[in-house]
Amino acid sequence: MKELSQLHQLFLESTGICTDTRKLKKGNLYLALKGDNFNGNNFAVKALELGANYSIVDEEPEEQNDHIIKVEDGLDTLQKLAAYHRKYLNLPILSITGSNGKTTTKELIREVLSKKYKTVSTQGNLNNHIGVPLTLLSMNKETEFGIVEMGANHQGEIASLCKIAHPDYGYITNFGKAHLEGFGGVEGVIKGKSELYNYLIKNNKTIFINYDDKIQVEKSKGTDIISFSEGKNASHQITFLKADPFVKIKTEDTQINSQLIGTYNAKNIAAAICIGKYFKIPAKAIKEAIESYQPTNNRSQIIDQNSNQIILDAYNANPTSMKAALENLEAIPAKNKIAILGDMFEVGDTSAEEHQIIIDLLEKLEFSNMMVCGKNFYQTSTQEVLKFENFEDLKNYIQRNNFKESTILIKGSRGMALERILEVL
Repeated sequence: MKELSQLHQLFLESTGICTDTRKLKKGNLYLALKGDNFNGNNFAVKALELGANYSIVDEEPEEQNDHIIKVEDGLDTLQKLAAYHRKYLNLPILSITGSNGKTTTKELIREVLSKKYKTVSTQGNLNNHIGVPLTLLSMNKETEFGIVEMGANHQGEIASLCKIAHPDYGYITNFGKAHLEGFGGVEGVIKGKSELYNYLIKNNKTIFINYDDKIQVEKSKGTDIISFSEGKNASHQITFLKADPFVKIKTEDTQINSQLIGTYNAKNIAAAICIGKYFKIPAKAIKEAIESYQPTNNRSQIIDQNSNQIILDAYNANPTSMKAALENLEAIPAKNKIAILGDMFEVGDTSAEEHQIIIDLLEKLEFSNMMVCGKNFYQTSTQEVLKFENFEDLKNYIQRNNFKESTILIKGSRGMALERILEVL
């Protein structure tokens, strides 16, 4: 088995690391990972045939080859290699976690910091024990700033990711009702997400906080804090103006008109402004970066289709983000408002209660039409909301009803894949 420094040298001489032969490029270093339904060790020889320089495996290779290297554990090697590479690069790393808004906030910050620095950030939501190492290994000597998104659904995961990424700066978007099943309730979420702040405090690093969030204020005590707030008691005062439906914000003498909808995105924008100012990005450049950013991947996208305006927010859902999306729809000045919601996953023992809370909220809001889909929503009690046990039943109903000149919110957990409704509307 080669030393970590030797593996790192092979990595530096490669065109990047790859864990999936379907995405392999010539000159890559292939690293075999194992899961419940796959074993990357079986593709070590194929990776070499496709042009990989070396294949790293943790099982006896099917054939002896100088370009197949055996290690004790593939995942552990990936993580240690990433941590080694991060220290080798010695560049500033900002880590982001939170219950809602991580990816949008990360992308906004990347747009802002890219105005001054060559910035590399997490691609999509590759934010777990595999995605974080791959993000770090995508950085090189030309990279001037790294942004690492950290996701978790159990306590201890953020702490483990910090040991790989060794962040210099950190920001937690919020503490909400997400992954309740794994965290064991909201208190568990707060404890789990705060592992980022705990690492930064222990290592005398810098924390960015939303000063209007009392939990963030409490959990960040003990180290350097850079804050933003609607009030005047923070490092940066950033004022939310309105969302009609796009969010408008003011900071000092600059008004920023974003292409993001929902009051919930105001804090995400404010965080990007605060961090941009800290790193001396000019106000004009911050404004340009935020105003040019458009959401993708089914995250709060505005789509004009036929005579309807669709708010597509079908990437994910939890009780906190679902409530925020519905309240945002209520605030939009429009005549015909329609809500189409899908089940929320990973809510744990409180699933029945949380789905009923959303139903109760829907009944109070009284939109023109309200539809929910999925086994959890189907078991709720309601007189006013249309319930569908599966997607096909929902699809058939929409096909029979020709919705026109409406503002339509589509939101559900990823597993519901509610973006399929676009083909029917």
